Amino acid sequence: MTDDLSMASAYADPQAGPLDDQRFKAHRAWRAAETIKRLSDRLIGVGPLGIGLDGVLAWVPGVGLAYGLGAGGLLLFHAVQAKATPSTLGRMTAYLAADNLSDTVPVLGWAVDTLFPGHLMAAKALQKDIEARHGLPEEVALERGQKKRGLFRRKPA
Repeated sequence: MTDDLSMASAYADPQAGPLDDQRFKAHRAWRAAETIKRLSDRLIGVGPLGIGLDGVLAWVPGVGLAYGLGAGGLLLFHAVQAKATPSTLGRMTAYLAADNLSDTVPVLGWAVDTLFPGHLMAAKALQKDIEARHGLPEEVALERGQKKRGLFRRKPA
């Protein structure tokens, strides 16, 4: 992945307006969501199942909850920066609440938290919202083999 500074140069059009700035923020949020979902729920993946820091740290009282709240808060911060729709924010909040509330119950809650990919689901909801409104970040679209001219096509209003 590339850093924000090099991505900013992709948008360094002197004629760029607020839509380009918003697209840049949205794509930065998309990349942050990708990192959080990988760290939280997919560090080790076996088929459709995976475990990450959220699942491992859930077994350490207090630490798992602190990580879950921090990662969830960061996801919501990026969602607000990307101007995600209210329905996306609501869905993300529900996933993260379910994930973090299970952490408060000793043993059984920790087991549920290990298996429930709340951060992954919230991150995917944010990414889907961003893709629908701004397209994929350029490097992701190129990696997936999409044509450049269709990258930033918006839906008609």
